[in-house]
Amino acid sequence: MIDQGAEAIITIKGNTVIKQRIPKTYRISEIDTRLRKLRTRSEAKLLQKAQGIAPQVLDVNEQTMSITMEYLKGALFKDVFDTLSTSQRKHYLHELGKKIGHLHDKDIVHGDLTTSNMLVTKDGLKIIDFGLGSVSKKFEDKAVDLHLLQQALHSKHYTHSAEGFLQVLEGYKTSQGHVAVLKQLEKVEKRGRHKQKGVVF
Repeated sequence: MIDQGAEAIITIKGNTVIKQRIPKTYRISEIDTRLRKLRTRSEAKLLQKAQGIAPQVLDVNEQTMSITMEYLKGALFKDVFDTLSTSQRKHYLHELGKKIGHLHDKDIVHGDLTTSNMLVTKDGLKIIDFGLGSVSKKFEDKAVDLHLLQQALHSKHYTHSAEGFLQVLEGYKTSQGHVAVLKQLEKVEKRGRHKQKGVVF
């Protein structure tokens, strides 16, 4: 076992990674089983739709609520982000923008775009963990996806966050729907700024 989150256990077996959703004892058993089955099925479909950008799905088992994927060798982007040279960092962030744009063109919203869910491999940057992902045609959902990445960069990699996100946006402009999404992103950012200015009594 290499990781355990709130939703699942991640294990490595040979050249594969197995993500298994664990039971939640606080939920009614029948509801828990249904939810875990739906989420397993949904994530597997998103991963298959994101072929080339995400790990390849090798098997889906709805009895054990598990997805078996190829094991990608590489480093988490968060672990190398601040040690990369400026040119390397720009390269990966531009590539990231292109890949997010490609996902959005397929109406895939990742839902948790942080450098913890990205791998630097010999074949380039790969995006992992689609557990919070969904299918959506809405510009708002795609803009929020980008905004969450912007916030994650600011939170974890403050020194390079502003320049880094500009590189992501440059790469994102290869997306067919980038004009509408980036226009919506401006509105999302404005809402965020207004919220920060609010006074809490």
